[in-house]
Amino acid sequence: METDLFIGGKWVPAESRFDVLDPATGDVIASVADGTVDNALAAVDAAYTAAADWASTAPRVRSEILRTAYGLMTERADELAQLVSLENGKALVDAKGEVAYAAEFFRWYAEEAVRAAGSIATAPSGANRILVTRQPVGVCVLVTPWNFPAAMATRKIGPALAAGCTVVLKPASDTPLTALAMAAILAEAGVPAGVVNVLPSRSSGKVVSAMLHDSRVRKVSFTGSTEVGRILLAQAADNVVNTSMELGGNAPFLVFADADLDAAIEGAMIAKMRNGGEACTAANRFYVEESVAAEFAARLTSRMSALRVGPGVSPDTQVGPLVNEDTVAKVDSLVQAAVSGGATATTGGARPSGAGFYYPPTVLTGVSPSAAILREEIFGPVAPIVTFTSEAEAVAMANDTEYGLVAYVYTTDLARGLRVSEAIEAGMIGLNRGLVSDPAAPFGGVKQSGIGREGGHEGMLDYLESKYIATTW
Repeated sequence: METDLFIGGKWVPAESRFDVLDPATGDVIASVADGTVDNALAAVDAAYTAAADWASTAPRVRSEILRTAYGLMTERADELAQLVSLENGKALVDAKGEVAYAAEFFRWYAEEAVRAAGSIATAPSGANRILVTRQPVGVCVLVTPWNFPAAMATRKIGPALAAGCTVVLKPASDTPLTALAMAAILAEAGVPAGVVNVLPSRSSGKVVSAMLHDSRVRKVSFTGSTEVGRILLAQAADNVVNTSMELGGNAPFLVFADADLDAAIEGAMIAKMRNGGEACTAANRFYVEESVAAEFAARLTSRMSALRVGPGVSPDTQVGPLVNEDTVAKVDSLVQAAVSGGATATTGGARPSGAGFYYPPTVLTGVSPSAAILREEIFGPVAPIVTFTSEAEAVAMANDTEYGLVAYVYTTDLARGLRVSEAIEAGMIGLNRGLVSDPAAPFGGVKQSGIGREGGHEGMLDYLESKYIATTW
């Protein structure tokens, strides 16, 4: 297992190192090189040096390299899943799902690499031809979170490489080992030196700021909190750096009285408990029509209380620990505040004693519409339920947030489902589905949930600039 920085195709030591912890025990898993500003600028230099050759590399060659990386990830899926589970804490079944999902971004963008089509048209005046070509934006800084350490890396690296860009990946310091494993796989797949660089660092703000203020960097793609996204947007403005932001979420899950409750419960378990609730797409607020609320709450409580909690790497575990102490403390604080405000925990609701960063699957009923737990991303296995009596009320509550990433709607009335989907202010809607993520679909939000899209054809366009050439032949 490599634990140094990956710069210019080489493993490079750093002046200092930091520990990576196992969330199940709090024990040290590994010591990883702690990148500095100088290391970050060296990574930018390596990416810039490699940029011209990679941009001129035939799309088919870039495609085949990404397809090879997909194959290597697939061959080593079990090994990678163990690593993800070990440093992230997620249940092994979730980690295996993530690795499969992550690999698909390499396969999808292997196919997209040969489809960066331009266009040709005659100007309306007839005076000239309008040629539009697409060129790689240049050196990209990619900043990824801890909750999906494999998938968030491949979702950015895949389209960047397909487009002909070179990258510096700054992974979350809680989960750097998976990113370093990705670097090794890409090098083995044939990615030239300097095209992909990986820089773990505890000094995230300093190293990312230094890179954004280097004139050779032309794009930043960030997945993380809205608070940090605002800071990066401000810094990117100094050099007018191209930005893609996948920020916070506060997903509403709407259940109408005519919904198929069996399907709604299954969807709720996926939307809420995927990755133990540590996902920006996680259902954060459950709005259930009053006439079916009691039955929905009872059935959800039964399912949530039956989940097996334990170390992520254990094959029997369904819910692993949260990633760190700060996260579990925040979740518990939100739950206790909701209970103090009149909510009832029908299962869970209290942090267990003992080692590890665990929190039990929790269902809250009678939650006040003004509760903080409905305003903030929970990022944990907690489902707060609020009732509504009309479609208009449900839509108003769903939209009562600064976020707009994803929403879930359950109804057997297709006209209502489409009407509500259009009325909800979100970039993605799961209509009678608890899962929306797909490498072939554009992933992203509106309002303060972000800028741009990842995945699908749109995902590669975010790494390309359109160049217009006017010619009379």
